Formats: sequence, C-alpha cells, structure tokens
Amino acid sequence: MTKERTTQLHLMIDKALKAGRRALSEHESKLLLAAYGVPVAPEKVAADTAEAVHLAEQIGYPVVLKGLGATLLHKTERGLVHLNLSGKTAVARAARAIMREAKDELEGILVQPQIKGKREFVAGVSHDPIFGPTVMFGLGGIFTEALADIALRIAPLTERDAGQQIDEIKAAKLLGPFRGEKAVDRAALKRTLMALSTIALEHPQIAEIDTNPLLVSPEGEVYAVDALVVLAPERPARETTPKVDPRRIRDLFYPKAIAFIGASSRLGKWGHMLFSHTINGGFPGEIYLVNAKGGTIAGRTVYASIAEVPGKVDLAVVTIPAAQVLDLLPQLKRKGIHNVLLISSGFGETGAEGKKLQQALVEKARQEGLIILGPNTMGISNPHINLCCTGSPVRPSAGGAAIVAQSGNMGVQMLGFAEEQGIGVRGFCGSGNEAMITVEDFLDGFEIDDLTKIVLLYVEGVRDGRRFFECAQRLSRKKPIVLLKGGQSDVGHRAAASHTGAMRSDARVFDAVCAQSGIVKVEQSMDLLDLAAAFSSLPLPKGNRVGIMTLGGGWGVITADLCARHGLKVVELAPELIASFDRILPEYWSRANPVDIVGEPDNSLMTTIMEELLKWDGCDALINLGVLGRALYFEGMAAAAQRADPTYTKEFLDTAKAYMHTFEQEYLKLIARLMETYGKPVFGVSLQTDAKSQTVYNIEGSAYKPVFYQTPERAVRACARMYEYGRFLNG
Repeated sequence: MTKERTTQLHLMIDKALKAGRRALSEHESKLLLAAYGVPVAPEKVAADTAEAVHLAEQIGYPVVLKGLGATLLHKTERGLVHLNLSGKTAVARAARAIMREAKDELEGILVQPQIKGKREFVAGVSHDPIFGPTVMFGLGGIFTEALADIALRIAPLTERDAGQQIDEIKAAKLLGPFRGEKAVDRAALKRTLMALSTIALEHPQIAEIDTNPLLVSPEGEVYAVDALVVLAPERPARETTPKVDPRRIRDLFYPKAIAFIGASSRLGKWGHMLFSHTINGGFPGEIYLVNAKGGTIAGRTVYASIAEVPGKVDLAVVTIPAAQVLDLLPQLKRKGIHNVLLISSGFGETGAEGKKLQQALVEKARQEGLIILGPNTMGISNPHINLCCTGSPVRPSAGGAAIVAQSGNMGVQMLGFAEEQGIGVRGFCGSGNEAMITVEDFLDGFEIDDLTKIVLLYVEGVRDGRRFFECAQRLSRKKPIVLLKGGQSDVGHRAAASHTGAMRSDARVFDAVCAQSGIVKVEQSMDLLDLAAAFSSLPLPKGNRVGIMTLGGGWGVITADLCARHGLKVVELAPELIASFDRILPEYWSRANPVDIVGEPDNSLMTTIMEELLKWDGCDALINLGVLGRALYFEGMAAAAQRADPTYTKEFLDTAKAYMHTFEQEYLKLIARLMETYGKPVFGVSLQTDAKSQTVYNIEGSAYKPVFYQTPERAVRACARMYEYGRFLNG
C-alpha cells in the first residue's frame, strides 16, 4: 500500500471520530478492508432510486440493495437489506422502501451483485483488555451467535497462525469440497486474517471489525459481502510493571545469608515455619532472626532490628504486619539488602485500601532500590543449594523443573508431589500479588538460566498481556512451558479476583495466547505434574505414531482408543515385525498393534519386544503397559501361595521375589538405555503401585529417566501434549 493511500485511510478514520461517529459506514469499512487486501464484494453507491436502477443494470441481475449510513448499524433488522432483486421494478421498489425507512440517516444506497454460496464464515477483530487486538475466525451467518464456533489469535498473525486458526474451528470440513462446490480458497482466508491483524495494529482507533458473512462462492472464492468497523475513543493506557533484570531473578534464588524479620517462637506461625523449614532443609548459609522483642528463639540470638545483625544479608524474609512494612524498607536499604521476600498479606488482595498500601509499598521500594517478591506469597525454594524457604517442609530433589504459582498452596502441593514422585525441581516461588516481580519477569529469568529445562506455571491472571505473550513465545522456542489456568469460569474468576486481584481476560483469548506462543496448557493439576515428569525425563516424540506393548488385551484396546481421541496414531505393525514376534510369542498373540504379550512370564520377551518396537521406523513413541509393578503383584501371589501351599518354602519364594525386583531395576535401566539409543520416548503404566512407587526413576549416568504413570489416560495425555509441543517447535 502506498504512503498516500495509508494517509487517506487515517484521515477517513480521524474525520469520522471528529464528527463524533462510533463507526465507519459499510462502504467506508469495505474501502478500508479492500486497501489491505481483504476480498470485498464489488459495489457502487447510488444517490437515489433512478441511479440505483441504472447501477443495477450495469452490474447485472440479480443484485442486492442496502441502505448506507454511518448510523445504520443493524440494517437487516430495520428492513434495509433487499436480496436477489432481478429487474428494474424490483430494484426501484427496494430503493424506495430503503429511503422511507432510513429517512435522514440515509447517505446513499449500496448496489452489489447477488453472490451465491452455501457456506458462510465470519472474521473480525476485537480488543481484549489484557492482550490487545485479537483476530477472530469462525462459522458465519445465522450460526455465528448460535454455535459460537470460532477460533482466536493475538495480533500480529503469521501465515502459520492464520492457517492453524482456520483449521481449528469445528466446522473445518466445510472448507473442503462441499455438496458439489469447490474447496474454499484458503490462501484468500489467510490473507484476510493477516490483513485484519495488520489493520488492528496500524489503526489503534479501531475497536472492532466485523465481516459477516465471508461468503464462499460455488467456485470457492471468498467475498466479504458485509463489513462494519467500530471506532473507539482513546483508551486509557494500561499501567505496566517495570521489567526486572533477569540476573536479579537469579540472585533471589541464591542468597548466602537470610534475615527472618518477624521471627516467632510459636509453632505454626509464619515467623516460625519459614526459618524452621529453611534450617531443616539444610541451607548452608547464615541465618539471622529479627524481632523487636529480642531474646532468643530456637537457641539462636534474636536481633531487635535489622541494623543489629552483624553480617551481610542477601535476602530479607518479612512476616511482620502489612502496616509496618513501609517503615522497614529504609532500614533494609541502610543494611545493604536489595532483595525482599514479603510473606505478609493485607495488601492488594484485600480491596481498595490494600491496593493503595501496595502501591505505596512499591513506590517506596523503588526509591530505596529494593525488589520485592510478593506480598502475600508462600516463599521460595532452590533444591540446588538446599534452600527450602516455604510454608511447607517438603524437600524435592534438585532438577530442571522451574515452578511459579500465583497460588502458594497450589505451589507447595506441586512441590510435595515432585518430592514423592522423584521429579527434580530447579526452583519454586509463590509469586503472590506480583507487586514488583511478575510472572513475565520469571519467564525472562528462566530463559537465561541453564539449569531450567521446563517451566511450570499456575496462573490466575496476567497484568501485562502483550509482554506475557512475547516472553512466552520466545521462551517456548527454547524450553517447554506447561501452564494451568485458574479463574476461567465466572465462579473461578471471582475466586481468583479475591485471591490475587487478577484481571480477567476472555478464557478463549487466553487459550489463543497459549496456542500461538507454544504454551502447553492443561486443564487439571495432575496433568501439570505429569507433564513435568515427561518433559524433564523423556525425549520429544518426532511424530504421532505410537506403538503399544501390553500385558493384557483389554488394557491395550483402551489405550488405543485414548490415542485416537488425543490425535495419536496406533499404526499397523510392519509384516517383518509380525514375523519376528511370531517366533517368540504364543500363536494366540494379537498379531497387531497393540502388541499383547498375553501375560507371558518370560521377562526376556518384554525386553526384546520393546527394543524391536523402538527400533522400528514406524514408531515415534512407545506406551508400555503393565511390566513395572509385577514384583508387587508377585509378592501378593507369593504370600497367598505360602499360606495355601506348604510345599513352597520361604527360601524359594524369597528368592523368586528378589529376582522379580532385580528384573524391574534392570528393566528401568534398559528403558533409559533404549531411549538414549533410539531417541524415542517410552511412556510407562505400572501394573501395581505402593507407597514407594514413583513417577520418575533416576538412572545414574543416563540423560533420560523412565517415567511410569498409574493409568493409561495419564500416559496418553502426556504423549499427546509432548507431540503437540514438538509440532510447535518444528512449525
């Protein structure tokens, strides 16, 4: 587009705004869209009945007549749209009817050719309060509101974004050949969506664009036969939080000395829990307790003020009442402390007065050169230095999963599960009210951190939507982000607002942000943890072809159904594989994928079949059902045999149990070795579990770790989401 044409469009919009209009006319809207490459139905404007008849003769019958005017926004309801007019008399009658109804609002009569087509879509732009301009595509016409079959993306769109958006609607089959009509011109649809994205970014005065319908001709051509551009008065600029240097994020997790301000001797109080858990976790640095009363707590000297602490302090952990925190900040500056973990509640989460106090806190902290994590946070943890400064005594092992939770309780539950299931943690923090350090800052910090391999987020809302989107897009190209969103329903949003003061964005817009930026969004907390196990332990599948090895036929059938539901292909076995398995399995084996080894007790069969499946070019990932846990199963069987059949000696049964446990340990090592050899993930499902069972099994010296879930559903979901993330990386 020429610079002159761009200037003309800006002037057209400015003129409309100065006139106090809240929308462009249909003709003006189409001029704008056409200038950016949207395929608009040809049309001409008539001043009166005679000109309408003349233009209809030029265009050729049948034609459509519409009333044109800046205030005529609901033309169909007012009888201002007349379709399929086939002669001079019909056109004249329609023109007179339009003039009678519109009266002084009428600025002209639009004359268009009647475009035939059975398929109608809709495309448009809206402005999300958190994420900004958002492009919509979906099923159009009378079904737009009834079915709400739409897909959203955040501007700016790439061609890949537009293509995915088109494919995402439930009615995507209508895009192909349909009832004798040709397939839709997908290139034209992509150009339309990308044009809408560009318009929204280049013209911030536009609040909404609606092209409904995008009519598809029998030849597959796309036409915007109606259009509306809604204008907006100036929007108040959203306040954003200044960025925090990513290196300062790292410093938070590596204090050498910590001062607990508000230390308490009372069991169960935050002032007692935090230093107790920090000591219990084995933190190697200096720990100082501060309380205005002085004395001793837990056999340690308590300093009456931070100024009395003898050594250098890197992190102040604050649990004093909210009203006292402002006066503390200058004392921290004088002591040379730059980082504050503010546990105290009573700030922005409590309402208007709390928000004022929080704002004053932030302003004061900036004056003093401090950064504050919180307030209203559950703490931080860094297993790599034995730092466990949270409201829970859990101590997960060191690993690569970085966790940020806007709910502290959710976060420490995740830490507890990680400890139980062997999932290694890079670091954890409850981000609290995010007065100064936001989830976006943590994304920036984890991006430059070599130890972080996967990022887990529990999010109820984001403050700076554009920055969140851009940070996530950048980080996802390097490390997977797995996210659980709270507050998506009306009830959930009310709870989130009272909990963290989160601002609400349309749940569908947030889903679009995740899809577009490569975030792996999950719907259940267990999925978040299952994917932490998978991403931190397994290689990414290179495709969606799955091999299934099972001890029982029914289990395999259920897993195959789950794979189909989640977009994974259970491919047919190659003839040479079937021939190979025929030689080692009973004749009644499944002879298909899933490979049912029919409960054969020979352990070597399982290892042989697993390796053959992973070696096979037709398999991108393996789901292994029921091998691990056979030792537990056998223990129960041995106990029953000992009671029921005295011919089995205790020594014999103990030897057999030891053999089964030894096999399982060797089997885990084999899985790790095979994943390294073939670069393919193995998703295990345990036959039986007990309190000692884990999800992740660490194999010393191995780059990968065997992962075993309790159900096929969890294994299949993990495999499917890893495949989706791999597609994002390769797209």
